[in-house]
Amino acid sequence: MSLPISDEVEEKVPTNETVIETKNVHLFYEEFHVLKAINLKVYRNDFVCVLGASGCGKSSLLHVLAGFCQPASGEVTVGGKLHKKPNPDVGVVFQAPNLFPWLTIEKNIAFGLRMKSVSKAERKRIASHYIQLVGLESSAKRLPHQLSGGMKQRASIARTLAADPKIILMDEPFSALDALTRKSMQSHLKEIWKRTKKSIFFITHDVHEALLLGTRIVIMHPAPGRIALDIPNPLAKKNDPPQQIEQSKEFTYFREYLLSIIRNPQ
Repeated sequence: MSLPISDEVEEKVPTNETVIETKNVHLFYEEFHVLKAINLKVYRNDFVCVLGASGCGKSSLLHVLAGFCQPASGEVTVGGKLHKKPNPDVGVVFQAPNLFPWLTIEKNIAFGLRMKSVSKAERKRIASHYIQLVGLESSAKRLPHQLSGGMKQRASIARTLAADPKIILMDEPFSALDALTRKSMQSHLKEIWKRTKKSIFFITHDVHEALLLGTRIVIMHPAPGRIALDIPNPLAKKNDPPQQIEQSKEFTYFREYLLSIIRNPQ
């Protein structure tokens, strides 16, 4: 099944400025070869959605990019500099929001700034900006247990944005949400990405989600984990409402194409 790229789709990334890059990365867990020869660049204002069957190494790749673990060989660079441990240039949003339950939403979002010794007035200004950006103005003084799952995840995203990273890594951040909340969060995230121009590396099992959100789509195959496909999202330039895009023939075709690649590892 071949992938027709129409003349309207520009086969290029949003800019040529590399934010994070892996060069021939291999990763082992004891004797198990987890990642093999991963060569990947994420550019400024990229929204890279990563798909693949369970066990293909998606989360392991994210952990390498985050600096949580070191590859057996190869290297990771951020802004051209070697990246070997977590740092503020690389933000991470996990499946669970991981908010501090004893802090208000406002203080949760400002927590990283406090650790960086940012002044109280500046922390409040920055936190207020991102609270507004994610639409949580009325919940700023609430504790996490007083918020819905989607609201807590928005707060988690705001906390990550407040640290002003160069790239945000997201490991299936909406997987625990119900279907309606998930669709709402997809719309929120797409709008946040457009407004902040941040680079996003987004892991998902959901082909629908990848086609609606990503500017690029990466598919990984397992045993060992490797990149099988890395293409521009043919639907990324469409400005139609998500429901209309999902009902289009193009969406159906590309969804089936991506599923065929995921189901038939080479």
